[in-house]
Amino acid sequence: MYFRQDSMANRPTIHDVARVAGVSSATVDRVLNGREKVREDTARKVYEAARLIGYHAAPLIGQRVQADLPRLRLGLVLHKERQAFYQAFKAEAERAVNRATGVRASLQVAFAPSQSPKDFTEPMEAMVGRVDAIAATAVTHPEVTEAVIRLNAKGIPCFSILNDFAQGVRQNYLGLNNLKVGRLAAHMIATAAHHSGKIAVFVGGYRWHGHELRETGVRSYFREYAPQFQVLDTLVNLETRQLTYEATLDLLSRHPDLKGIYCAGGGMEGAISAVREARQPGEVALVVNELTPESRAALIGRHVTMVIATPLQRLCDDLIRLASEAVTDGMKKVQGQHFLQPDLYLPESV
Repeated sequence: MYFRQDSMANRPTIHDVARVAGVSSATVDRVLNGREKVREDTARKVYEAARLIGYHAAPLIGQRVQADLPRLRLGLVLHKERQAFYQAFKAEAERAVNRATGVRASLQVAFAPSQSPKDFTEPMEAMVGRVDAIAATAVTHPEVTEAVIRLNAKGIPCFSILNDFAQGVRQNYLGLNNLKVGRLAAHMIATAAHHSGKIAVFVGGYRWHGHELRETGVRSYFREYAPQFQVLDTLVNLETRQLTYEATLDLLSRHPDLKGIYCAGGGMEGAISAVREARQPGEVALVVNELTPESRAALIGRHVTMVIATPLQRLCDDLIRLASEAVTDGMKKVQGQHFLQPDLYLPESV
């Protein structure tokens, strides 16, 4: 449907809004002027129709629609600001706030400059007074747990994202089942490797509970189903590209029979570069997490065997809903773990 707006006479009217929204003109008038209560879904239809056709009072209708909704000011603390995955996370969270229904949602985002507990707790506690709930990808550390306890005392529920920190005091965990993710990675490596040999695992650090679970999943799978492979001592890469690159080149040099590598956290770009430099496609089964421009290109070039990705849209939508419930209904008893099914990418699926 197209509306000419060449002159005042052709500007969309209340009747046009009503026709596009599938409601009566009287309903549009009630939403516009706040005369009577209108169901939220109906009011939102009116607003979307007004915005679609360029009705001059669409901003005012938007204000009316939002006025009676509960408020959610969500704080989000991420890390690795320059990494493509976390930029995608931030963008998806912003979109989730804009499409949220039943709540007036807003978002404040901060990035931790390092893996230090203090670099997570400081931005989290700096949000007091400006947010109603906080979600973070913080490390698992007593300092973080104490910060969450302090935030809870101020009535601010906290949600752990991707890595389940502050267990027992955080409101909920949202992310993948990391033990299963590790077993999934091991299954793919064992399946893709044509001969027995050695397997390497990288974790980001000593305080990432999710990485530890993934490592455990890898080792338990190989013990149970593929004991002919030897899983080497786990390497810590601090989620940095250069350290992972150098460590991977060293592994490939010292272990000619290296058959698989799993990067449980960040730094996969270094592993991709090293494998691409030292091995032919398919010689080493490399499994990484999160689909980024670099991991996608490596899939296409067959230097990466599989990417295990977090469904960011589902995670962010669920986070808005759970945070809204916690704020609107008051802080509930600590919830469990909100697991999401991972998105799996193979060379033939990108």
